[in-house]
Amino acid sequence: MANMKRIREVPTGPLSAEYLRERTSAGWKLVAVEWERPAEGEDHAESASAGEVPFGSRVSNDCTHLEENPGEMEALTLILEQIVQDRSLSHMADTLNQRGFRTREGAKWTVVSVYNMLPRLIEVSPHILETEAWIERRKQISTLG
Repeated sequence: MANMKRIREVPTGPLSAEYLRERTSAGWKLVAVEWERPAEGEDHAESASAGEVPFGSRVSNDCTHLEENPGEMEALTLILEQIVQDRSLSHMADTLNQRGFRTREGAKWTVVSVYNMLPRLIEVSPHILETEAWIERRKQISTLG
């Protein structure tokens, strides 16, 4: 497949039929249109953070939704397992690092980075706790204790 060149333009006014014909004649193909307007009743800070992909998720290949990020979900599951075993945050960070997990930024886990995952873990733990993999893992945790 040939390499495709893409450009993004921010229009300074309405698009005209003539402009679209010029771009098409130059070999360009229109592939997307993005619209925006001020959101009514939404806090600006809330809408700004809406663009951040939560840990444990990633943007799907079709860019239309989020899907599970297996590596990050495994890190969250390991943190949950350590909580069940009543381990300290420093022990959790050490375990994550020993098993080769890294933060989204590629850094080693620290007490602070594990602590910062706790709100996300609260959000995602109902999903983790319903999986068959967790049910089996939980049986193993029970026998270790």
